[in-house]
Amino acid sequence: MLYHLVCPIKYRRNVLSDDVEMSLVEVCRNISERYEIHFVEIGADENHVHFLIQSVPKISVEIIVRTVKSITAKELFRLHPEVKSKLWGGNFWTSGYYVNTVGQYGNEDVIQKYIQNQGEEKTVYKTFNKNQLRLSFE
Repeated sequence: MLYHLVCPIKYRRNVLSDDVEMSLVEVCRNISERYEIHFVEIGADENHVHFLIQSVPKISVEIIVRTVKSITAKELFRLHPEVKSKLWGGNFWTSGYYVNTVGQYGNEDVIQKYIQNQGEEKTVYKTFNKNQLRLSFE
C-alpha cells in the first residue's frame, strides 16, 4: 500500500531547522529498518511535513501513523531539546493528520509532484528524502 500522510507541527510552529530536518530523515530511516514502513519521499513546508509511505497491507494506516508520529516526536525531542521549549505541552505533532491511499486517481508520480511543489510561491518547501518505490520488503 502507498499512503500520502501530512502531519502538522503542534501550534503550527516552524521548528524545522536544518539540523532538525536532517534528524527527521535519519529517524525515518531507522523506522524503515525496524518496521515494514518505507519512506518514498519526505518533504516539509513551514509548519507541516508530507510523507509518501509504502507499507504492507497487513499494517493498518492507524498503526503506521501512530508509529511515525510517536517515534519521530520522541526522537526529535531527545536529539533537539531546544525544540521542546518552542512546543510547550510535550507534543511535537498535532493530534490530527491527513492520510490518503495513493491509487488510480492519485498515483505515485502525481503525489510526488504535489509534495515537491508545495510552498513554491514561498520558496520554503524542502524535500528531505527521495527514494524509489519498492515492490517488496527484504
